[in-house]
Amino acid sequence: MPAYDAQTALIVVDCQNDFADASGSLYVKQGEVAIGFCNEEIRAARAGGSLVVYTQDWHPEVTPHFAKDGGIWPVHCVAESWGAEFHPTLESGGIVVRKGSNGEDGYSGFTMRHPIDGSEMPTELAGIVRGADIERVYVAGLALDYCVKATALDARRFGFDTTVLIDATRAVELHPGDGDRAVVELRDAGVEIR
Repeated sequence: MPAYDAQTALIVVDCQNDFADASGSLYVKQGEVAIGFCNEEIRAARAGGSLVVYTQDWHPEVTPHFAKDGGIWPVHCVAESWGAEFHPTLESGGIVVRKGSNGEDGYSGFTMRHPIDGSEMPTELAGIVRGADIERVYVAGLALDYCVKATALDARRFGFDTTVLIDATRAVELHPGDGDRAVVELRDAGVEIR
């Protein structure tokens, strides 16, 4: 178990029904199992006085992120829908950073891309973490090969010591081996895998 203190943040990525429930539109195999591990980390982080932040996909009904509108993904996590809600077993409660609510694309909790020109724009997450004088970031949640990876890579790029908690995540595996490739990419970028 990682050591948690006031200079550490735990970022819990997208533990939502569409990803973590078998009837969700973009179910990540064993996503509900990962949430059990996330809950252990959330309890430890809170006990250690760490900042806990949750990210949440929060899409409009029409977005270039979805296959029906030109993207690659099935419709998922539409704002105010059951699929966008946090999974009921997740120990939520705290700061929530929503992403994609204006049709932006991207996977990181820290940044998104404009839906038309592709320019990168920040979410409020970096300001929240920097404002709390955080030095270390732990990342957990769904899915390893997309939003967890992108969030961890951005955290590292922004100068935080970054660790992905591998038991507390699962890969969507759009292509076989994506999870393993994500781990290699993360390690190559200086992200610790624990």
